[in-house]
Amino acid sequence: MNVPLEVAERPRAANANGFDAIIIGAGISGMFMLYRLRELGMTARVFETGSDVGGTWYWNRYPGARFDSESWTYGYSFSRELMQEWDWKEHFSPQPDTLEYLNHVAEKFDLRRDIQFHSTVKSAHWDDAAGQWTVTLESGQQARSRFLMTAVGILSAHTLPAIPGRDSFRGPAYHPARWPHTPVDFTGKRVGIIGTGATAIQAIPEIARQAKQLTVFQRRPNWAAPLHNAKIGKAEMEEIKSRYEQIYAHCATTPMWFIHQTDPRKTLDVPPAEREAFWEKLYAEPGFGIWIGNFRDILVDEKANAAISEFIAKKIRQRVKDPRVADMLIPKDHGFGTRRVPLESGYFEAFNRDNVLLVDIMNEEPIERITPNGIRTSKREHEFDILVYATGFDGVTGAFDRIDIRGAHGVRLKDAWADGPRTYLGMLAEGFPNMLMVLGPHTARGNIPQAIEHSVEFQAGMLRFMRQNNYTQVETRPEHVAEWTETVIKAAEPLLSSQVDSWQTGVNRNVEGRTVRRVLGYNGNGVHFRRKTDEVAKGGYREFAFR
Repeated sequence: MNVPLEVAERPRAANANGFDAIIIGAGISGMFMLYRLRELGMTARVFETGSDVGGTWYWNRYPGARFDSESWTYGYSFSRELMQEWDWKEHFSPQPDTLEYLNHVAEKFDLRRDIQFHSTVKSAHWDDAAGQWTVTLESGQQARSRFLMTAVGILSAHTLPAIPGRDSFRGPAYHPARWPHTPVDFTGKRVGIIGTGATAIQAIPEIARQAKQLTVFQRRPNWAAPLHNAKIGKAEMEEIKSRYEQIYAHCATTPMWFIHQTDPRKTLDVPPAEREAFWEKLYAEPGFGIWIGNFRDILVDEKANAAISEFIAKKIRQRVKDPRVADMLIPKDHGFGTRRVPLESGYFEAFNRDNVLLVDIMNEEPIERITPNGIRTSKREHEFDILVYATGFDGVTGAFDRIDIRGAHGVRLKDAWADGPRTYLGMLAEGFPNMLMVLGPHTARGNIPQAIEHSVEFQAGMLRFMRQNNYTQVETRPEHVAEWTETVIKAAEPLLSSQVDSWQTGVNRNVEGRTVRRVLGYNGNGVHFRRKTDEVAKGGYREFAFR
């Protein structure tokens, strides 16, 4: 697979005496954690694999990459000055603009001086006697710290397809999460893309406009809904800035920290004509309203879910001219919203183009192998100039598994989580002292930057409490880990999504051992999660053990 050359700051040597904290990752989480640690007067070093800041928005440069949550709810809210000086150009920001924003943040707060780029963490081992972490990079360089902060992201461990001959293809092949830093020209090219998940749904319309021929290999179709993006003019941006406090306060009252609030009605209690009109309205509006601003039972009641699924299926049939292709694009193995819903701009219309071919590799034409010239299926060999592996990520725990993390008594985190993660609030893992996780397993998610800010603020508060009380070590209490794990499992049980294979339930057929569903996130109400963490903080963090 082609890997782009990068030119940026080379690694700087770490302080021989170590740091108060080491942060893994310089994305949205790592940057904000660094900012807060500095405020606490702590010395910190961030280790980042890439050549610059940005995390998700540094790596994912594929055509069509953009937010599917409103830009003006996605940025940092910790700095009023930052919010007032930055102008979002679109309601759903494209990747280049988002990366520009994160570079602006890094420059404004002088974050890069504490970030070491081109530095991949190979291992992190806790020393029981010394009460500190030893972090080793792939280069062999080591650094030590009292605290280890993981800011690795929930979708950062990308996966390639487990197909024979994958490395034999003679042309360029790309994964969306490792896209070149220079644009890829598809003009006049025969392109094959494997996958129809969220990244492919964004990329396919863009590639189809350029390519001579685009062949889409689909294992299972995904539901998707229109994004309805639009530019933001100066007057509208100023109006948004005037309401930032109200916007963020409102998001804090919604289940997933977006602007969308669940409709309190039950689907089948609403007359059919009124229900249809409501869904037409949501489908025509921008953003996630059709998914998380819908009737309150569509994600838990099978009959309600079947009704909204049929509505979305009808929309697909209206948008795709060929009935056979439309039927291929309609999921049969899961209902609408039971996997994260990608938002699209012309995805279904792309299959109306003469230069786009959809291949069903699950039911009609399985892939046998990758060849030097393309892809061989059970029916024929498809020849390509370029391949795109839109085969997703080993979600949530995958990035942790790729680092040799060992806690108390040398226990490996991967082994400790073999049957499922065990954490308290998704912040600390049982048996791993002083390892604080941002967006760790079993934490609440939704609008990611707001979830990040909440997690970092909680952890910064706990570090401040430790300093005030002369504590140097924090661990989880087993009884509270057990209680929280049970809470997380019970919150997932009513959801239809818990019966569906996806990265959110820990299933990935491209990763060995990822065939059994696990609960990886807290699927309860985000408001409840905020309330719980606030109670823990106000109560003096009694649920944790300090030394």
